[in-house]
Amino acid sequence: MGSNTTTYNRIYEIVRQIPQGFVATYGQVAELASLAGKARLVGYALYRVDMKSSDIPWQRVVNAKGEISISPLRFGTDYLQRSLLESEGISFNDAGKIDLRKYLWQPNL
Repeated sequence: MGSNTTTYNRIYEIVRQIPQGFVATYGQVAELASLAGKARLVGYALYRVDMKSSDIPWQRVVNAKGEISISPLRFGTDYLQRSLLESEGISFNDAGKIDLRKYLWQPNL
C-alpha cells in the first residue's frame, strides 16, 4: 500500500495545481506525475478522493476527448462533475464535450 499512497499523493499534488476554469486530461496528469501511460491509475486515484471534504479539485480532470468519463461506479458524480465545472465557467458543447483548445491547462514546466 505504501507505494500506492506515494503514487496517489504525486497525482493529487498535480491535480491541486490545476487552476479554476481549466481542465487537465487523465493522461496529462499521469505524464506530469512521471507516470506516463498510466492515465487509468489517475482515474483510480481520483475515484478515491472524498469529493465533499477534499482540497483536491478532482472535477478538473477529464478524458482525452474533453468529456467526463461516465461510469456507474461513480454513483452520479458524473453530473456533479459537470455542474462543478460549469460553475467554474467551463462550457460544454451539445455533445457534452469541453473545448480542450480553450480550457486545457498548460502548466509552466
